[in-house]
Amino acid sequence: MLKVPQQQYIKFLYENEDYSISEIARAMGVNWRTAKKYATKDDWNEPVCRRKRRYPVLGPYLDIIDTWLTEEQALPRKQRYTAKRIFDRLRDEYRFEGGRRTVEEYVAKRRKELKLERAESYERLEHPGGEAQVDFGTAYVGQPGQLVERKVLIMSFPFSNAAFAFPVRKENTECFLEAMKRIFERMGGVPRKIWFDNLSAAVVSIGRDGKRSCTDQFLRFATHYRFDPEFCNPYRGHEKGHVENKVGYSRRNWLVPPPICETDADLETYLAQAAEADMDRPHYAKKERIVDLWEQERKKLLAMPTVAFEVFRLEPARLNKYRELRFETTTYPLPQCRALDPVLLKVKWDEIEVLSGDGEYRHLGTLPRPYTEKAIPIEWTDVFEGYLRKPRMVMYSDLARFMPASVRRFVQVEDIDLRKSRVALIRRLLDTHQMSDMGAALDTLAGHFDPDTVLEHALYAMKHPEFHPKPFAEAHTPMEIHGHTPDLRQYDAILGVSRA
Repeated sequence: MLKVPQQQYIKFLYENEDYSISEIARAMGVNWRTAKKYATKDDWNEPVCRRKRRYPVLGPYLDIIDTWLTEEQALPRKQRYTAKRIFDRLRDEYRFEGGRRTVEEYVAKRRKELKLERAESYERLEHPGGEAQVDFGTAYVGQPGQLVERKVLIMSFPFSNAAFAFPVRKENTECFLEAMKRIFERMGGVPRKIWFDNLSAAVVSIGRDGKRSCTDQFLRFATHYRFDPEFCNPYRGHEKGHVENKVGYSRRNWLVPPPICETDADLETYLAQAAEADMDRPHYAKKERIVDLWEQERKKLLAMPTVAFEVFRLEPARLNKYRELRFETTTYPLPQCRALDPVLLKVKWDEIEVLSGDGEYRHLGTLPRPYTEKAIPIEWTDVFEGYLRKPRMVMYSDLARFMPASVRRFVQVEDIDLRKSRVALIRRLLDTHQMSDMGAALDTLAGHFDPDTVLEHALYAMKHPEFHPKPFAEAHTPMEIHGHTPDLRQYDAILGVSRA
């Protein structure tokens, strides 16, 4: 771009000296189009244009951030990335040395959203130690090829800002009480007072005077552990605002990106470790470490009872004429029982014990409790379409963790040309094959010198196995001559043939 005096001189030569465009170009040593641009220019107002923002430090990480922001759209809004979480991951996993504000500005720009939240103002409450608040949160965790929904019970302590979490399948009474029991056991004590909202697992109804009718199970549980239950007013979640905030905090910081946990026990361990690690930070207001404040608050907890509370409910049932038990939309065969027999079900949070209904309560069997799995399948076709446009995405993609290990190794190669061809191959094969099938096929090709060329053949062989007929068995030949080889010389002697 020419400097302003040069631009003005070109205009002067054109307007006052009657130079042609070609003469100006030769005299100034510029391109003919450049000379014409300034010679015929009429509007000399300084343009106000937005300069393109450059990211000299963040530049190498833009593909990583774009990948995360693109893939989080498959998750519920409450479990998406925050700018801080993106900054933390870049710093911890990719050694990003830039500032947090740079990341926040870029994330805001990419999302194109500037929303102001309306919030009511409340008086800050002082919370004595030994009091807790409880609430459920919803999260998605990774399992092979999909994201499954889990409910997470959070118990938080406003005094110390400590929190504990336990995952369950549903928000029913058995899951709710079992989760609290497990958290009590992990803490080694019981809060003196616990605040709840009016969840159906504990509250049956609310009278006009505000008095609540609770379930018998919840009342027995509270009496057994000796805590004082307090309930919020309807539609007043801010009355237990600490746990409301803690539910969101735990989801954003412990469950983004979704952890891969093949079993509920794995998720329980993961959350316990995350909650313990989170205590090693300063309190947001008191500036003391949460773990030190928790040790002070822990001394105010009630002692655990000598006998643990067994969470279950009893429910009578009867088998049908096919000796089957129907429970919560699921049918279980019980061949060891007689048709139309009455039984008593001991329903727990994760299983059902079947007892005889004759008054002796003999144990007849244990069945898994049925839960309808709410899952989000991963649309691998769309994912690989994104990889085709930006092959570098596959190296940083969170969704790559949900691929079979063999497929992940196959596409995450350093050679960019090989990576492009392999991503294109997987994308094409996804039209006719499942991701799990490709993982199984690549497992069989482990160590092969050129799996790219034979992957499609391996998938075809898996779908169309070779037919090997069983040996023909005939029962007419006597057993004495099975395997007998005749001596052909006897035939030669008869025929008079001589064999040299």
